[in-house]
Amino acid sequence: MSLISLSKKDTDLHGEIQLNASKSISNRLLIIKALSPKPFNILNLSSADDTVCLEALLKDFNEEKTTFDTGAAGTTFRFLTAFFAFQIGKQILTGSKRMKQRPIGILVDALTKLGANIIYLEKEGYPPLEIGEPMPNELNELIIPANISSQFISALLLIAPQRRRGLKLILDGEIVSLPYLKMTLDLMKEFGIDYTFTENIIEVANQHYTPKDHKVESDWSAASYYYAMAALSNDCDLSLLGLKESSIQGDSCIKDIMYNLGVTSTFKDGKLVLAKHQNKKPDFFKYDFTSCPDLAQTVCVTLACLGISASLTGLSTLRIKETDRIEALKNELEKVAVKLEVSQDSILQEGAVFNKKDTTVTFETYEDHRMAMAFACIALLTNIRIAEPEVVKKSYPQFWADLNHLGFNILKES
Repeated sequence: MSLISLSKKDTDLHGEIQLNASKSISNRLLIIKALSPKPFNILNLSSADDTVCLEALLKDFNEEKTTFDTGAAGTTFRFLTAFFAFQIGKQILTGSKRMKQRPIGILVDALTKLGANIIYLEKEGYPPLEIGEPMPNELNELIIPANISSQFISALLLIAPQRRRGLKLILDGEIVSLPYLKMTLDLMKEFGIDYTFTENIIEVANQHYTPKDHKVESDWSAASYYYAMAALSNDCDLSLLGLKESSIQGDSCIKDIMYNLGVTSTFKDGKLVLAKHQNKKPDFFKYDFTSCPDLAQTVCVTLACLGISASLTGLSTLRIKETDRIEALKNELEKVAVKLEVSQDSILQEGAVFNKKDTTVTFETYEDHRMAMAFACIALLTNIRIAEPEVVKKSYPQFWADLNHLGFNILKES
C-alpha cells in the first residue's frame, strides 16, 4: 500500500492555483465531437484519467478496435455504452473490478427499448457488456426514473439528436443531479442542438451537431477542496484560476455553501479569490445535496473539523460511486472520534467532537479520488496520512503538487 504523510507548519492559506479543467465538461465534449459531422478543437481538455481514457478509447474505436476497457472511469463507461449502442459492428465494453459492481441495467434497458443489441457477459445488470449492431426501431419515447445517476440520462441525451425521430425522455419522479443534466443540454445547445425541457419532459428532435472550437473552464469540484481548506485556515488569500462566475457546473454552489462556513468568494481580474469572514457560523447545518452530490464528502469533512452538527440529505447516488461514499465517510471520520448516523441517503453528524489525535491518523481512500482530496484539508489541523494517494489522478492529477505549492509538506512513505 502506498502512503503519503501530509502536514502544514501553519494554518494560513496564501497563493495562486491553476485548477484542472472540468472532467464533466470535457467528457461531454468528447462525445459531441465523436458524433459531429466534422472535427473541432477542444482547448484546455482535462488531464483527468477519466478524460484521458475516454479520448483514447474513442481513438481506438476510429481505428476499428473492438474491446474497450474503461478501468474505473464511470462516466466513460456510461457514455460509451450509449455511444456504441447505435454504431456499426460489435464492441466489448469492460472495466475494473469496482466497475463490474456498479449497476448499468437501467441504461441498458432504455437503450434496448430504442433498438440496441446489448448482452451482459457476466452478471445480469452489470458490466462487462457485448454491444452488437442495433435493430431497426422507430421508438422515440422513454419513461425513465428521474432519481438515477444523471450520467445515464446525459448518455441518452447526447445521442438523442442522432435518432431518426429524435428522443422524448419522460423523467419519472424527483430529478437527481439536475445541474448535470442542464450542463449536458447547455453544451448540446452550444453545438447547435435545439431542445425543450418542460417540467420532467425533455424532447430533442433529429438534428446535427454544429462543430466549433471550445475552451473548457476549470473544475468547480476541484475548487471545493480549497474552499474546505479556506474554511479551516486562520488567514486566507487564495486565488483560483480558470473558473467562470456564471458557470454551467452545478458544483459552483460550493461558494454559497462555504459562505455559511466562513469563506467569501470574489471574482477579480479573471481570478476567484477566497478569503475569510468573521460572521458567526451556524450551530447546526442542514443541506440537500440532490443537485450536487460530489460536494458531500468535502462539506462533511469540513463540518467535522469545525465541530458543527449537521443533517445532510439527498445522498442516494453516493452508494454507487467509486465506493460506497456514505460508509467510507462514516468509517474514516470515526478515526478522529466524529460520529455519523447514516441511512440509505442521508447523514446525521454530531458536532464539536473532532479529535486531533496525538498519533498520525491514516485515512483510507477506497479507490475514490474524492475521499483522498476531501480528507486532505485535515492536514491544516493535524498531521495525517493518506493511503493510495495516486487515486487523485481520476479527476485532478496535479492535486498533491498544488498542495505542495501552497506550503503543505508531503512525504512519501514506504
